[in-house]
Amino acid sequence: MTDFALPAGHQPTANKDIKVMALVGAAHGCSHFFQLALPSLFPFLKEAFQVSYTELGIVTTMFYVVSGLLQTPAGFLVDRIGARKVLIGGLGIFCIGILMLSLVQSYWLLFPVMLIAGLGNCVFHPADYSILSASIDQKRLGMAYGTHTFAGNLGWALAPALMGGVATFAGWHVAPAVAAVIGLGILAALVLNRELLKDDAGLARRENKTEAADKAIPLGPLLTLPVLMCFVYFMFNSTVTVGLQNFMPATLLALYGTPLAIGTTALTGFLLASAGGILVGGWAADRGLKVEMSLVGGMLGGAVLMLLVALVPMPTVPMVATIAAAGFLIGFTVPSRDLIVRGATPKGASGRVFGFVYSGLDAGSALAPLVMGQLLDHGHADGVLFFVSIILACGMFTAITVRRRSQVWPA
Repeated sequence: MTDFALPAGHQPTANKDIKVMALVGAAHGCSHFFQLALPSLFPFLKEAFQVSYTELGIVTTMFYVVSGLLQTPAGFLVDRIGARKVLIGGLGIFCIGILMLSLVQSYWLLFPVMLIAGLGNCVFHPADYSILSASIDQKRLGMAYGTHTFAGNLGWALAPALMGGVATFAGWHVAPAVAAVIGLGILAALVLNRELLKDDAGLARRENKTEAADKAIPLGPLLTLPVLMCFVYFMFNSTVTVGLQNFMPATLLALYGTPLAIGTTALTGFLLASAGGILVGGWAADRGLKVEMSLVGGMLGGAVLMLLVALVPMPTVPMVATIAAAGFLIGFTVPSRDLIVRGATPKGASGRVFGFVYSGLDAGSALAPLVMGQLLDHGHADGVLFFVSIILACGMFTAITVRRRSQVWPA
């Protein structure tokens, strides 16, 4: 593993770092906003095309399958031609897909439109993290990673309100057009400030430090134990977050008879607290908190709290507070998670490595509904929370294994 510290000539100023965080964060937030553009319109599309939610869900599944399969190839492209070009190109394609959504006149036309959108969506993680790793001063890198994830969550939060609101007052065809205009504005900002967006592959080529073995075997960096374990860790991570997003209200209803309104409130608290934990975790990582302390404290604490919810009936307020605290602790680990991947990545290979390990999120997203749905269908609501606790514990040990076998920043 190689040192990612930038040479003196490349050290950015604080103002430059903030601009890069804002540009990359805006692009990431836009990608998450676009991800929910179609689901936010489901009630309108169901009526317009006379189809079921299952049929609309198939279109969304295709979008994520395309994005997940192409994420690693997008990472290779990042390492080949540079993250800046890939990010700008991907956002442009995504904007085209969302704009085309406003022109769709039948259900079947949703498929080619979302295929184009999935092609645009696949670039963000490999391109964003390559840019952040190369452009941001080390002492602010934890906050940069945390801000990146927080911006994505913010995009998710804004999409239903904006898309649904515009569709209600101006018609569903107008909503995707408005979203596309927002995306084109962010795209213009990226193009106008493109010189700020450095990338790890470009630095490695200029300094002639890309390892010859990686040139001969492009898959080499992906086949190391730390990177493979990062993939598994990301799969565990998304299994927890996606599973709880989809099944927390239903789980609490089945387990304790908790009304759906309160279960939804508990989920909202979990998500908001998680977003806050991400920002605090980034701040703590930049101030020297050990990666091991963040991961063990956050994931083990989250596992214990979710286990407590499964075993101990609580009044509404303590239950919601406990679930929110678990969300905060889990979110707190996110910047350290990204630093671990960075430390396991050879210089010049950040695009393909981040693309590969982040495809683990898609794998976990596919696994969670299968397992948790089966547990609920067979009357094991407490098993959902037991499963979450076990996955969090396994994820903690996976991350520690990566930490011990790779050079992680900060030491």
